[in-house]
Amino acid sequence: MIIKKALVAAVAVAATFVSGVTAAAEATQARRVDACASIDGLVQQKMADGGMVGVGAAIIVNRQIVCTRGYGFAKKENATPFTADTVMNIGSISKTFTGVALMRAVQDGKLSLDEDINAYLPFKVVNPHQPGEAITLRQLATHTSGITDRQSVYEGTYRFGNGTPEALGEFLESYFTLAGRHYSADNFLKTRPGTHREYSNIGAGLAGYIVERAVGEKLNTYARRHIFAPLGMGNSGWLLSEIPPGKHAQLYVAQGLRIPIPNYELTTYPDGGVRTSVSDLARFFIALLNEGEYAGARILDRTTAEQMLRFQYTGANKPVNVNTSGDDSVNSGIFWATKLDATRIGHNGSDPGVRTMMLSDLDKEVGVILFTNTSFSDEESGPYFDIFDALWAQAEKVKRQESLAAGR
Repeated sequence: MIIKKALVAAVAVAATFVSGVTAAAEATQARRVDACASIDGLVQQKMADGGMVGVGAAIIVNRQIVCTRGYGFAKKENATPFTADTVMNIGSISKTFTGVALMRAVQDGKLSLDEDINAYLPFKVVNPHQPGEAITLRQLATHTSGITDRQSVYEGTYRFGNGTPEALGEFLESYFTLAGRHYSADNFLKTRPGTHREYSNIGAGLAGYIVERAVGEKLNTYARRHIFAPLGMGNSGWLLSEIPPGKHAQLYVAQGLRIPIPNYELTTYPDGGVRTSVSDLARFFIALLNEGEYAGARILDRTTAEQMLRFQYTGANKPVNVNTSGDDSVNSGIFWATKLDATRIGHNGSDPGVRTMMLSDLDKEVGVILFTNTSFSDEESGPYFDIFDALWAQAEKVKRQESLAAGR
């Protein structure tokens, strides 16, 4: 009888514990839902103010997805709603995928960040203003290589509608070699590699091409095996052909009219070609913030992930045109950037019909992802940033609530 009573008491205690855990989890989820729903009206108003057709958003707290949302239309012509699973181009956030692919190749011993890139290429890349200076992958990935985007050439690398982009390797050879049709000394800065920061999409394309040659396959298939599939990113791909047409958003230019534009492909796709949803991208972002792992799936080992995210510019080793402290401060990881005076980390993206942000605080505790399938000028971007600020404030609110609930 004593044993039976003890057993009944133990079961009651266990049930009370489970009930308490369940109640706490339900309370946490309720707070998270309320935090997201409470700004729905503001988001919709700011979308109208900014002429945005569709918006996708995700809030991340303590490396967990708090909520994902969709607003407006993926295709306004047939009223297709924009959801958290709607797929669209993400612009230069794609560089973080190139960064992971690069670091995976480094992790596997196939590349070195500090080797002369000519060790990996079938053609030579030499800065004619600094012919004795090697260019490295670390410099490509921190935008200090001395390679510059000649705009008249770069604009021609977009192929709208059914146009087929030029092969990446052929384009790069034509841009960097003396006999190439796109070659010019103006493709390079006059500064020594590593000493001056200038953002370069073509430099990112070159880094992606080097990864392809090192691993022996295209980035889209390499990323599917080592990033998309392990993380369960079923709505993601590098090429338009990898996304079912019904899942892909129509892109628009605001200009007061929300004008639809054709889908497009990029010759230098490593710099901006990834297509994904906010739900999928949240998984990838958490993996980066969580030392390379999400929900048991690891895309980089801890040491490699830390190396990718570690700030590369230091007081003793930084570009001459960069401040690493105070107003207008900037720093960089491996295709990983700071924003807002180095108070946020991650990346953003901008392309025709595209505006995206994927940013975290420096402690990697709060994160926000924001998509819109509508492009607009910087002067018209106020409502977009108002939405980002509202999402950020809600993420901070959830963090505070959960810290209090946990007694921290």
